[in-house]
Amino acid sequence: MEILSMLRLRLSLKQRYCLLLCFIVGSILAYQFTRNRVDVGRMSRVEGLRANSSQFTLERKPFRILGGSIHYFRVPRAYWEDRLLKMKACGLNTLTTYVPWNLHEPERGVFHFEDQLDLVAYLRLAASLGLWVILRPGPYICAEWDLGGLPSWLLRDKNMKLRTTYPGFTDAVDSFFNHLIEKVVPLQYSKGGPIIAVQVENEYGSYAKDEEYMPFIKEAVLSRGISELLLTSDNKEGLKRGGVKGALETINFQKLNPNDIKYLDVIQPHKPKMVMEYWSGWFDLWGDLHHVYTAEDMIPVVTEILKLNMSINLYMFHGGTNFGFMSGALAVGMPAPKAMVTSYDYDAPLSEAGDYTTKYHLLRNLFSHYHAQPLPELPSHQERRAYQPVVIQQHLSLWVSLPFTDKPLKSERPVNMENLPVNNNNGQSYGYTLYETTISSKGTLNSKNNIRDRALVFVDKHFLGVLDYKTQELALPDGKGKRTLSLLVENCGRVNYGKTLDEQRKGLVGDIELNKLPLHDFIIRSLDMKPGFVNRLESSSHWMSVRQRPSFPAFFQATLYVNSFPKDTFIKLPGWSKGVVFINGKNLGRYWSIGPQQTLYVPGPLLHRGDNQVMVFEEQETDGKILFSSSPDYGMTVDVQ
Repeated sequence: MEILSMLRLRLSLKQRYCLLLCFIVGSILAYQFTRNRVDVGRMSRVEGLRANSSQFTLERKPFRILGGSIHYFRVPRAYWEDRLLKMKACGLNTLTTYVPWNLHEPERGVFHFEDQLDLVAYLRLAASLGLWVILRPGPYICAEWDLGGLPSWLLRDKNMKLRTTYPGFTDAVDSFFNHLIEKVVPLQYSKGGPIIAVQVENEYGSYAKDEEYMPFIKEAVLSRGISELLLTSDNKEGLKRGGVKGALETINFQKLNPNDIKYLDVIQPHKPKMVMEYWSGWFDLWGDLHHVYTAEDMIPVVTEILKLNMSINLYMFHGGTNFGFMSGALAVGMPAPKAMVTSYDYDAPLSEAGDYTTKYHLLRNLFSHYHAQPLPELPSHQERRAYQPVVIQQHLSLWVSLPFTDKPLKSERPVNMENLPVNNNNGQSYGYTLYETTISSKGTLNSKNNIRDRALVFVDKHFLGVLDYKTQELALPDGKGKRTLSLLVENCGRVNYGKTLDEQRKGLVGDIELNKLPLHDFIIRSLDMKPGFVNRLESSSHWMSVRQRPSFPAFFQATLYVNSFPKDTFIKLPGWSKGVVFINGKNLGRYWSIGPQQTLYVPGPLLHRGDNQVMVFEEQETDGKILFSSSPDYGMTVDVQ
């Protein structure tokens, strides 16, 4: 149009109309060319991932999946690209990731797919770096994640039957999938995206309570537009009951058993074989040792898998961190559940903080033999810093913080966390719950094993002891008149695997007794320590100077000054007992002196130049300072058995 303006004085009216017409026609042709060029680009993708013979094909050419798991929700968004570039440089061609329902729908009907949970951005980033994607959308994911990724508000229904075709569950799955699947459908291979396969549920063979469930989940993804190859994933025992017609079965293991591979051949003759989860390490439990799986043990197994012409996915390639209260618990093969630690380092080839390990370098060398071109250069190492120790400046008793919580509930009998009338009547999902009632006698307090999972017991704010799965009785001393009995109950993490998922309600799940009589008339407060609560706490005028002795449990504040570009670091708390750490309002996760984990990962992007606020919720003791380290301490080690 600017050209027309310049020539307007020199052109006749007819000439101007002709030139304008040519401009319009040319624009239309250019648009059509551009659109056709995109269509041709898509059409050039002749065929996606197929499993029609003993080897996968992609675009009708033989294809081996060299995959690795990195979960976007366990890695700070600022580091997504760094971790994926390191995956690419190791010789992997496929990213696998779970989708945590409980983060994406924290309250029924409230969905989050932005910022740290921007799944679409994560998958597009993978595509831009030349990685294919196998999506594992659940709805159940296990993943050593609280309730296997299922949202806790499902448990408000006393009749809930998770991972079945119980209508209360399938209706919730349908609602979630309506939001999730529409976001990933455009990212499928057939539409020009990176997704080459989608997993139907996860390890259902170890659960298998409803034979109609897997067909329901399969139809749930197909009916919403998923058209790529479908997979299932199970260990050897689960293969017998975890499959569904129309989906390729894959296997999970750490130690290679030739009979397991033969079994795959029996149930799926003339189909490609894949280890969907080759366990590169293992997870840790509080009170246990740190599990390691040596490179010397791992590399020969991976080598043999590749020699057998199988595809492989390393679970995990990079573990990351269970920030906040998101770590799960293990109940299989033990008398009571044991909570998982905050770190999800997993002894993976790429460490929790993104460091290269011996495993990484050996795998890179191994995978390089399966590429025609040299592998990319290694991305640079992330710098870390051991900041100077900081001293606690002020503290605030838990009892003083209570006005900053939601309105308390008065109840004749105890109410479990999930059924509290908080969070828009979605209940409390994580953290602590305070139950208080009045007593007028001494005697024996008996939990009747109704505490989930651990309670600090106080009378008139004086600490008396801990009740948990092992300790279910506690003597209460004599005193004058009516006294306040307080139980601060912690949800230490819901079981994420096994057949007890329906039993994962937390807090007080039934009566507790004093001298064999049930206690009544409770005041119940939710202490989920969500960002709103932490922000209200920060602005409180009730913080006390360190010159005044703290009353436990308590919140403690300190300031970390950063005088240059923030670097990753690790917090260390010797002399502290058990609690939670917040950096600039972000929940880093739990710490516990019983170990094995002795440090908490602090990603540099959570810090900024200048003053950074460190807040610690501590249950029982402190030495008044916070230390920083440039390297992690995961505790004494034990080989994975």
